[in-house]
Amino acid sequence: MKRIVLPSPDADRPLAFYLAAEEYLARNSSEDCLLLWQVGPTVIFGRNQNIEAEVNLPFCRENGIAVFRRKSGGGCVYADRGNLMISVMTGGYDKAWLFDKFISSLALFLRQQGFDAWPSGRNDILVGGRKVSGSAFYSTGCRNIIHATLLCNENMDIMQKAITPSEAKLRSKGIASVRQRVANLSEFGKADIGVLRSGLERFFCDGEKILEETDIVRIESLMAAYLDMNFITGRRHGHETNEP
Repeated sequence: MKRIVLPSPDADRPLAFYLAAEEYLARNSSEDCLLLWQVGPTVIFGRNQNIEAEVNLPFCRENGIAVFRRKSGGGCVYADRGNLMISVMTGGYDKAWLFDKFISSLALFLRQQGFDAWPSGRNDILVGGRKVSGSAFYSTGCRNIIHATLLCNENMDIMQKAITPSEAKLRSKGIASVRQRVANLSEFGKADIGVLRSGLERFFCDGEKILEETDIVRIESLMAAYLDMNFITGRRHGHETNEP
């Protein structure tokens, strides 16, 4: 697997850029790729979710929190600089196996860092019974995107105010609040994002793929679909999402 190196790696890019970058790499590279990234305060929700039911839109508007829809399924996520985002672009048709392999590998990496991390259900990784990572899957056919969160030292107070799952959903998981269910790795040990980022690249990758400015131009052209308000609000969806 190759780690992706962007030109101007410290540039402040919106989350839509990284969704477009995932899609661009999945469609235009035959190699397995790893892209690690962070964004400013942003809510991202799944392809089939109702924005009004999942996102506290007034709070997000008042506090400058961006809101985007992704093409994969899964639940609503809040991200800031304390949430390390992980994108893997890979080939293969056995989607369940690819998904399970990635989540198991990520949990193994965390155990090697001293965290008692184990997969839970189809999408999550738990430490101490609480969720520190969630994943989703998107397929373009023979090429696939797996993206995951890794909560290191995210602002949990803002997260709880920005996303609004229904009480029925929370009750089904036996919890009273989002905050009760999730946790930062920093609650269980040292969780330096820079150290974890370098460690993930060493764990998963055996080389690097450097993108050129021409690649960035093509990625930015794909961003338009993710910035389209019809897509964000749910009036128009993509049709290539496949859950494993």
